[in-house]
Parts: sequence; structure tokens; C-alpha cells
Amino acid sequence: MAQTIEFRYDTQLLLEPVDDQELDVDEIHDYIADHFKGDELLCVGDEDLIKLHFHTNEPWKVLEYCASKGEIYDIVVEDMDRQTRGLQG
Repeated sequence: MAQTIEFRYDTQLLLEPVDDQELDVDEIHDYIADHFKGDELLCVGDEDLIKLHFHTNEPWKVLEYCASKGEIYDIVVEDMDRQTRGLQG
């Protein structure tokens, strides 16, 4: 029987501030936790660099939010449903 994945997309990125601004890791973590459905939220770092990991069905919303806070890069969005079926994620 196939495993059901509630939150399909493993979303990962790095976030850096722009224009001499500082990032607030707690603020970003709490906003994502409060406004986006998902699980396995990991948001670690400091005012100069944050690594984000989050399972969600709407990764584009997370990317859009993070892009509003700074510069995002090393973006990875993997489809865990495809992976469980033995397909390229």
C-alpha cells in the first residue's frame, strides 16, 4: 500500500539580508509556522544567514515570503511523493 504524504514538497533554502539589514531568525520561523501549512520546520542561523527547511504543499508561498525578507539562494524543492514512488524527486 502506498504511503500518503501530507506535505509533499521538501523545501530548503538559504537566506541572506540585503542593504545592510539584519535577519531575525525567530520572526521568520514564527511567521512561517503561523501562516503556512506544513511540518518539519527548521529555521536556523543568525542575522547574516538563515537556513530554512520545511515540508509544505505550497513551496512557492514560502519562497515568496523569504524573498521579501532578503536574498534567497541554494533553493531546493523536492517532491517527496514522487520519491516514495521511486521516481526522481
